[in-house]
Amino acid sequence: MIVVDADMVCAGVRELGVSFGGVVMVHSSLSALGEVDGGADAVVRGVLRAVGPEGTVVVPAFTPQVADPFPEYVGAGDVEVDEARGRVPLFHEGLATPMGAIPNAVLGWEGSCRSRHPQASVAAVGARAAEVAGRQPLAYAVGRGSPFEWLYRERARILLLGVGHDRNSFLHYAESLVPHHRRKVRRFPYLVDGERVWVRTDDVGDDNGRFFPQVGAAFEATGGVRRGKIGSAECQVMDCVPFVGFARRRLAELLR
Repeated sequence: MIVVDADMVCAGVRELGVSFGGVVMVHSSLSALGEVDGGADAVVRGVLRAVGPEGTVVVPAFTPQVADPFPEYVGAGDVEVDEARGRVPLFHEGLATPMGAIPNAVLGWEGSCRSRHPQASVAAVGARAAEVAGRQPLAYAVGRGSPFEWLYRERARILLLGVGHDRNSFLHYAESLVPHHRRKVRRFPYLVDGERVWVRTDDVGDDNGRFFPQVGAAFEATGGVRRGKIGSAECQVMDCVPFVGFARRRLAELLR
């Protein structure tokens, strides 16, 4: 059995085209790699070595648990609803993400930065981490003005480490640029002048596996993806700019 370590991760992602000094957005599954000496920390360490001291590693650190458990309920005085809403945590910088062990390792990394959206934050570590996480709108948290727009402008690479395009959050950004995109409502608790209130915002809708896998597969067929294997994990690297351009056009066709 091959045991993956930080050196193997570094060599693997460099071979896939992650550049020294670059910015990389990592979507990942620790279990897909197989046995990893050092666990999630070793994976983060390996990707950081690949980008070097001038590079930056970014992960989605979404927190869907910060959400109204009764989003359709608009009445008042229901004890069950009030108690359930009261148990929803406020977002804070150290709140764990259900996105996996590797994003949580980045959250705990010394010097990491996290954007402040209650449901759709990203975490970053490296030379430009503060720039990535510096601003994020409450509405359309994955669209214009978000960390994804910053990553797009900086021509970040997308690394799929043992996961498919159903986990590729850049597809949400691409869809947000389509005028007739799908929409959803986010509702979460938020502190305003020290008072806990419920905030309602709009965002691009969830795909739930409907279009994103086929859009990703169609892009792969163009030759825009470098594929390889690290441990047991099938991995892909792509430049976010041509990927977003392709996905935007294809989603515009699919969503007509």
